[in-house]
Amino acid sequence: MLLRLFRRHPREWGPLEWLAVVGIGALVAAAITIAVTMAQGPGRCGDDLRDIDGDCVGVTEEAFEADPGIESLIGAVADENARVKRDWEDPPSGPRIPYVRIALMMPFTADDHSAMTADMIRRGIAGALAAQRQANRFGGPHYQLLLAPDGRNLDQWEPVVDRLAELTKDTRAPLVGVTGIPSSTPETRKAIAALSRHSIPTVGPVITAANMNSPYFFKTSPNNDQFARALKLYLDRKPARHRGFLVWDHRSEDVYSQNLRSVFERHFGDAYDLTNHNSNFTGTSGTDKGIPQRFTDAVQKICNEKSDTVFFAGRDQDLPAFMERMAQEGSCGRTTTLRILKVGIGLEPTLTGDAPRRWLDEARATIVDASAVDPAWWAGKAKPKKALGRFLDSFEEIGAQHKLGKKALDDGYAVMYHDAFTLLAGAVDRTFAEINEGGKKAPEALSIPTKDDVYNTLIIPSIAGDGCSSCLVGAGGTYGFEGPGRNDQWAVCKPVPVVEFPSSAAPAIRARPASTAPTGTAPGTPAPPDADRRPRAAVQPVLRATPP
Repeated sequence: MLLRLFRRHPREWGPLEWLAVVGIGALVAAAITIAVTMAQGPGRCGDDLRDIDGDCVGVTEEAFEADPGIESLIGAVADENARVKRDWEDPPSGPRIPYVRIALMMPFTADDHSAMTADMIRRGIAGALAAQRQANRFGGPHYQLLLAPDGRNLDQWEPVVDRLAELTKDTRAPLVGVTGIPSSTPETRKAIAALSRHSIPTVGPVITAANMNSPYFFKTSPNNDQFARALKLYLDRKPARHRGFLVWDHRSEDVYSQNLRSVFERHFGDAYDLTNHNSNFTGTSGTDKGIPQRFTDAVQKICNEKSDTVFFAGRDQDLPAFMERMAQEGSCGRTTTLRILKVGIGLEPTLTGDAPRRWLDEARATIVDASAVDPAWWAGKAKPKKALGRFLDSFEEIGAQHKLGKKALDDGYAVMYHDAFTLLAGAVDRTFAEINEGGKKAPEALSIPTKDDVYNTLIIPSIAGDGCSSCLVGAGGTYGFEGPGRNDQWAVCKPVPVVEFPSSAAPAIRARPASTAPTGTAPGTPAPPDADRRPRAAVQPVLRATPP
């Protein structure tokens, strides 16, 4: 018929002829598109992710293109995921091993304005990979670590959360939890609220803003208020002259910095007169207009007022510029050391290199960091607990293979990402053993825990009297939770080291463990009879100086 249509001339074509031509054209275009797509492959983001503004966004168990230096770690996670699936679907030997999924929701790309740097991303992935490998060495279900990139600015979370909610309904290998949530921002707050609406238990490894809360959102890091309480214990022992100064990031969109400022003002505002002694700056994290890291006003006031204690309410990425500007002014005639008090997951390596050490020396200053980890734990200055030792053995191999550098543990990201995954995996293992009578059933008859089962395990109170019952012993300490809604799902029992850099000439201050002290009580002080005697992270710091 088509041949007859094209032979009919010189009569003008009617609607039928034109429709046939358009149809043929559409078929040819579709065929060309399919052929080109097949020839090119799935693209830089693979089959499961979408390219949104240059970032791969979505949820996948496979490798995809990301920042250089991160791709090898993504490939290692993908390889472990493939092995886990194979051990269930077609094991090379032995019985079939069921598995569940935990998602790592975080940026996998970074730029100059990202809250999470490329090195932080690398160390976080490495810590989660170490935890995944450790969990898959033991009995019970195995674990896939799904990669869930949500954009470098954490603003592409909606399609990610939608997909995660779908995966929780998989009866064969359900998604049982989410970790990785890295930064305290308005977008992060929206994301954790959405995850809670889907009843997905989520663990934030490095969230510290005390107002980042949601019913299903658990945290393994101390929060800013707990960090401040640890610093208060430090200052009680080293008060100096109470000449304080507050330096704060004024960007309203940074929940972390805003919360830290309010915490510093609440704990130290009166004693150090911070209302009349402060200056602000624009940080690099975010998209505010204006030149960032302008510290001239703050530094000049600190010099003129002969301040001895600076409270830095900003992100670690901005602190080196402040230190360098301080060095340009020198010691300003101070006769005592200036303490720069900060909080954070650890000591970011950009703060402890040769140049920062020189800047601190020129400014006659030292960093005092309330932290989630202590570098002395892996520098041979303190004997690690069993869980830390296992982690160090695993991480050493990963660090060497993926060239993570000499100070890959000091910022604490690897440790805390490891512990966040381990918290979820521990809840799965505990649930699995309970509902399957110790795992004695055949693989096909085993009951697989769901997200709801895992959440119900996490909210079982683990605080018993003055200690922890069934608490997680992770690489960064012991974590316990007090039950549904108690303490906004912030962990207790975890130590809060206060670390000095460079180390002071005086002997390091060490606080005797205060697991029975009430909140706000110095270690070693007897608690009043009616005090709340539950152990809390904020009142059991380990005050220690880093090695010189």
